[in-house]
Amino acid sequence: MPRKFFGTDGIRGTVGQAPITPDFVLRLAHAVGRVLRRTESHPTVLIGKDTRISGYMLEAALESGFNSAGVDVVLLGPVPTPAVAYLTRAQRADLGVVISASHNPFADNGIKFFSALGTKLPDDWEHAVEAALDEPPVWAASAELGKSRRMEDAAGRYIEFCKSTCTNNLSLKGLKIVVDGANGAAYQIAPAVFHELGAEVIKIGCSPDGLNINHGVGATHPQAMVEAVREHGAHFGIALDGDADRLQMVDAQGRLYNGDELLYLIVSDRIARDHDVPGVVGTLMTNMAVEVALKARGVKFVRARVGDRYVLEELEKHGWMLGGEGSGHLLMLDRHTTGDGLVSALQVLHACVDSGKTMSQLLADVTLFPQTLINVRLQPGQDWKTNTFLAQQTQAVEAELGATGRVLIRASGTEPLLRVMVEARDAQQALDCAERLVAAVRAQVPA
Repeated sequence: MPRKFFGTDGIRGTVGQAPITPDFVLRLAHAVGRVLRRTESHPTVLIGKDTRISGYMLEAALESGFNSAGVDVVLLGPVPTPAVAYLTRAQRADLGVVISASHNPFADNGIKFFSALGTKLPDDWEHAVEAALDEPPVWAASAELGKSRRMEDAAGRYIEFCKSTCTNNLSLKGLKIVVDGANGAAYQIAPAVFHELGAEVIKIGCSPDGLNINHGVGATHPQAMVEAVREHGAHFGIALDGDADRLQMVDAQGRLYNGDELLYLIVSDRIARDHDVPGVVGTLMTNMAVEVALKARGVKFVRARVGDRYVLEELEKHGWMLGGEGSGHLLMLDRHTTGDGLVSALQVLHACVDSGKTMSQLLADVTLFPQTLINVRLQPGQDWKTNTFLAQQTQAVEAELGATGRVLIRASGTEPLLRVMVEARDAQQALDCAERLVAAVRAQVPA
């Protein structure tokens, strides 16, 4: 059954437009509270947020909605999304709530939820919440109303958790690291983690004003980090997104590494430590070079739909620990229940420090295949799936590429766009093939 409000990662949209309005968010919290009280007599929820100015408004609406349903609230303040997942589990709370639109600009915001175990919630739970939204509110009696308090040491608790995901002997002394917090949720926490492990930290994107989250900085705009690494002669650059669940990194030469490469580096490090890595999950967009390199080492590789939710589903299905996306959303289920940019960065640094090798050296056997991605705007009524010419051209391109490349054509989930991606060992071949497919899409006349 399709969901009305929930997408692949909670509820998200432009602030002031449905559903990201204070009245709806209050109703949402009340509905969630009622669902929680079906199994818990007096539940407790944790609420964290990023640095968007709208976070104050939505936090107040959530707090009121939960309290009105007889749910206690613990306010964490600005903390990364994975911090909420960790603290929900550590505090034995019944639910974790995050106010964030991740890598989107400040005008957007969203609400997402974590279970008591710090994991994403199943579709059935979201359907139950949407059903409760259609029901009239049932206000708790005065004596049963929820209370609210603030956790003053939330940041410190999470910093200690991040450090605990590495061995006690990890030291970053002697390393100069640029840390780009995207003017987001990790603006204080990220520099502290690396500083406390001994690194000299150069901060950029760590001065939020409520309006500048993800603006020209962070994992979605890594050039600022690249330039800062070169300017300061740093050994590494670490860029997070607005809620700090994504990661991009740079080495001392200013070379940028995306999530596909970082995932392979972490897997390779586990193998070097004699850890069992039976398989890895990527997505439909994961670079083919990673798949080839993993299979050469005897590691199975499975592709999930785009989105960390689907990567997690495949990991749980196979009982594996490691997966991720090229965007830098990496999952290490033996370290955390959800994607965590800080924990991922520490795993990469740990590999480099222990091996005495650079990121480039650790990735010597992986050279990413060139990818060409072209977005094609679909005309009203245009059904690309019935385009026989496109099907013929796709078959021809796949035959031409053989085992040295691949084609991925998929519709955008948010815009009337068709995303045409071709991957090949030769960049010009990838471009030429992608343009042939785009021409075939545009040749179709809507019925």
